[in-house]
Formats: sequence, C-alpha cells, structure tokens
Amino acid sequence: MISKHRPKSFKARSAEFLQKPRGVIHPRVQKVGPEHFGIVSIDCAKARSKWMLTDFYGKVLVPPTEVAHNRVELEAAVARVRAVLSQFDLFDCLVAVERTGRYHHPVKNVFAKAAFETRVVHPYATKQFRQPDHPDNKTDDTDLAAIQRAAVNGFALVENTPSESWRQLHLSIRHRRDLVRKCSALACQIREHLDAALPGYAACFDKLWNSNVAFRLVRQFGSAHAMLEQGLPGMAQFLRQLKVRFQERTLQTVRVWAQTAAAPDLAADLHRQIALAYEDDRQRKNQEIMALERDIAHRLAQTPYILLLSFPGINVVSAADFAGEMGPISNYAHARAITGRAGLFPSRHQSDRVDRPNGPLVRRANRALRAAILGIADNLMLCNSHFRTLAAHWKATGKDPRHTHVKVAARFCRIAFHMVAGRQVYHHPSQRERNYVLDKLLAFHNEHETPWEPTLRDLHLALDQLPVKQHAAEAQPLLDRQRAAQKHTRRTIGKTGPQPLNELLAIVLARLGVGALPYRPSEVKDPT
Repeated sequence: MISKHRPKSFKARSAEFLQKPRGVIHPRVQKVGPEHFGIVSIDCAKARSKWMLTDFYGKVLVPPTEVAHNRVELEAAVARVRAVLSQFDLFDCLVAVERTGRYHHPVKNVFAKAAFETRVVHPYATKQFRQPDHPDNKTDDTDLAAIQRAAVNGFALVENTPSESWRQLHLSIRHRRDLVRKCSALACQIREHLDAALPGYAACFDKLWNSNVAFRLVRQFGSAHAMLEQGLPGMAQFLRQLKVRFQERTLQTVRVWAQTAAAPDLAADLHRQIALAYEDDRQRKNQEIMALERDIAHRLAQTPYILLLSFPGINVVSAADFAGEMGPISNYAHARAITGRAGLFPSRHQSDRVDRPNGPLVRRANRALRAAILGIADNLMLCNSHFRTLAAHWKATGKDPRHTHVKVAARFCRIAFHMVAGRQVYHHPSQRERNYVLDKLLAFHNEHETPWEPTLRDLHLALDQLPVKQHAAEAQPLLDRQRAAQKHTRRTIGKTGPQPLNELLAIVLARLGVGALPYRPSEVKDPT
C-alpha cells in the first residue's frame, strides 16, 4: 500500500503504526540512491528455495540460486548476501519472501535473525506482477522477478510477530476446533455403522452421546435378539454390576424396539465393532477437548479478552476463539480495523454507470477470524435479549438473514473493541444487567471438573484484568455461591466433610476486598 506524502494527524499516525501495511520503501531508496539499495527476492518451496539479489532498478547482481532448507546452506546464503552488498556498495537492503504455507518460515527466520529487514509478499501480489510480463509462463525465475517488482511497489509487508503466549493461545483454539470437527465426523460415522448393525436403536435415546447405557448395551449384547432374550431383568442386572445409573423406562424403550427391530445389514457384527471403535475414539477426543478447554481458559484469563465474559451470550470458548484469532488488541486502531481484517463488508463492482455496492462478502479476508465473529453473532441472536430482539425486528421488516447476521457481528466488534481496549466490562443502554466474569469463569471450571488449585489460579489472573471499581459487583454472585456452599456443607458435614469451594471463594472474596463470611458448622449429633 503506497501512502501519499502529506501531514498526518495523530490518529492517522497511530493507525499506520498499529496494523497498517508498511510496504513503502521509497524514502529509504531516496536516502541511499536506487543503485545502492538491494532487494533479495526469495521464492520458497518445501525442501528448498530460490533467491536472487537485485538493486532497486532490477539489475541482477546475484542470479537465481537454489538454497536447501538446512542450517549450512541457509547460513551460506546469508554470508553471500553480505559479501555482495559490500562488493556493489549497497548501503541498504530488503529481503522479500513469498509466503508459501509454512515453507517460507525457515528462510524468513534465518534472514531476520541475521538482522536483515525481512518482509512477506502475498502470492496473490506475485501473480499480479508476473502476469503482465509472463501471462502464460510461471517458473521460479519469473516469480522471483515478480517478487522484486512487488517489493519495489510497496507490496512487501512487515508482519507483526506475536509473543509466544499469544501464539500458544492461537494454536490451542485451532487445535480444539480441529478436534471438535473430528468428533462431529466420528459421530456421523458411528450413527451410520450403528444403524447398519442395529437399525433404529439410536432413536431409543433422546441424547445418544450423553447416555451411559446406549453403547454399554451394544458392547455387551450386540443384537436386538440378544437384548430381547435378556429382557429387562438381564439388562438391569448387567448395568447394576457395572454400577451404571439408569432408568427402567429407558430399558423398556429398548425392549420395545427389540421386539419390532428390522433385520440388520450384511456383516452386522463388523459394523458393530467399527461403531464401538469409533465411539472409543470419540470419547478419547472428548477428554482431550475438555483438557484443552481448561488450558484455553487459563490462557484467556491472562488477557483482557476475559472481560468479554461479562457480555451476555458469550462463554469462555467463544471468547477464547475471538481472542486467539484477533491477537493483541493493540494491533487494532479502531473497531473497523477488526471488521476490515475479517472481511465483514460487501464487495463492490462499479463500471461506468453500473454500480453494485452491496455484493457478497469479500473473498480475501481472514476467514478464521470471520468464522469466530459470526459464531459469536449466532450465540448473541440466541442468548442475548437485545440482539435477539433486533434480529426478530429485522426479520419482520424483511431483511435478508445474511444481512442480520453480519450486522450483529459488526455491532459485536464495536462493543468488544471498547471493552477490551478500554479495559471495561459490558455496559449497554439496552441491557440492565450484565454477566459476571469471575462467576462465569468459576461455573466453567465447575462444569469441567477442574481441580480447585488451577481454578483459584485462573480466578486470580482474571481478577488482575478487572477494573478495580467493578470488584464489589463481581463479589456479589460469589457471595451467593459461598452461602449456598456453606448451607450444603452444614447439611453434609457429618458425611462428606467441608467442601473446597468454601476455601476457594473465601480467598477470592478477600482479594476483592469483601470480608469472607464466617463459617460455623452446625453441631453433629452422635449417631449412637
């Protein structure tokens, strides 16, 4: 992107510093002279790359040369670049690397570590600068020439390097998303094989995946005929031996199904074995997802994005998805920078008198960030009364559902930017009450059965992100939880002893500046 030379306001200078492409090199070229400015162009592949060195005018000083992706050859390439810079009196230099999946990282990292300014050229820019000269000829050499022209015209951009903690959050949320997709695919495969072995059996359970009974019966008995032979007493005795809780009406439903079950497909027993193997895999992945979500909550609590939990309709996972794809909020000058990066604006086609300003959403955008924002918009239209009312109103006026979806997403981005950048909790004129960050985080850890020490650690980290003036409000739901926990403890102290939740809440409330409630267990009568 080439900027015009004119005085800039503070806001414009801040926007350029925060997240604008800094591809303009003309001031540097004018300072040293075009013949003394070098450009190293690198076209990357999987195992090796090709590079060349030219001056600003495009005069080739080092012809296209291959370099393997190993330490010896990469360091030799860096040494040769240094030697050529000295030989031809090149006082300034730029390294332009074409982005190629992850294959460009070894080369980029080596030159960056050697103190060269290393920039990245998008493959789309390379294509556009190659086609005018070689529209039907794509080779590594023509790509190198296109990369050089892209760098000259300001299309070699500086990428913001995230810190390791942000990179870990980014990888964690994407890994979780991948596991969820795999679990969904496994669920479809399980149903397919289960219907082949036991047609109609899955319909006996309202929530097949949450049932403690469904797959245990399939594993033990294997067919409708075997279940019918065992009857209710046999199936009930088997489940009691495993100490599995069940309801007799569930077994009654299974027995009724077995009486009228259709004949299974060929190789029914193999279908059953495959379904059970997939179910074991799904259970393992669910455990991995639970552990990963605990880790994600810990990483989220260390960022100001934890404040989004005060937004009704946003939970820990959706806030972490948004935070991981966004990165540090300091990278964004304003809320429109978020929607711009996510591509939440229509494409436009205009020619002469024809103008179509409201086309589909732009294609070239950060699709992962867009998906995270639109997923949050779905939740808000279901769980947030304000956005649910807005969506219903727009639907009644005949608005396109896609328009409503994007508009809710854009409004969320504006509110989220002010919350995270301004370190504020949710406050909206249409919403009388907000959710409470610590209470929602505590509920998340209780649902995930997190040990109380990591739970306390995450609550302390989240507390560090909260504005001090909100401490009293955040303490109220925790006080309510503590009272409920103490009542439960008084009822069960003779059986199970004190609950760790009491101690945890007392520590957090003390940090919030609220005195812990006195705990006086009721007297326990001697059962004798």
